[in-house]
Amino acid sequence: MPDNENSTAGNMPQGLPDSDSSNAGSSPQVNAYAIDRLSQAFETSAKRWELIVYPSLFAFIILAAYGFYLVFSLAKDVHYLAISVDTNMTVMASNMQSISDNISQMSANVRTMAVGVDSMARDVNTLEPMLVSMQDIDRAIQSMTLSTSSMRNDMAVMNQNISRPMHFMNSFMPW
Repeated sequence: MPDNENSTAGNMPQGLPDSDSSNAGSSPQVNAYAIDRLSQAFETSAKRWELIVYPSLFAFIILAAYGFYLVFSLAKDVHYLAISVDTNMTVMASNMQSISDNISQMSANVRTMAVGVDSMARDVNTLEPMLVSMQDIDRAIQSMTLSTSSMRNDMAVMNQNISRPMHFMNSFMPW
């Protein structure tokens, strides 16, 4: 059996027939050895997977809990948002009613103003003759202004003519 040590059954325990022999597939010892090797390989693989799967499972549980918290928090925020929007819409509806009332009142006031402006336009048309009279008054006042200016000049000249002799006469008067 020294030639069989380097064969594929070199890992098999001593005394077991190698795989080249005719009764190798039927031997209960070879089958037990193969099942033992298979279970050891499976356990080694399972231990490797345990190093990956258990931490991943733990991380998934933590992430799932955090996701549930986020969804719950979002649902609560959306609930408060819906309440706030409902309140604001109610207030806005009452304000819109107020605006509608004010606009109808403003429309009535504009109609009244339009009537007043029409009345003023008619009154201005009746004031046209007064405009002619006002222009005549303006010309008369200009003429009075010129006359008053002329009188002022005459008074200034007269003051110059009387004040010099009166100054001389005042020096002889006792009072």
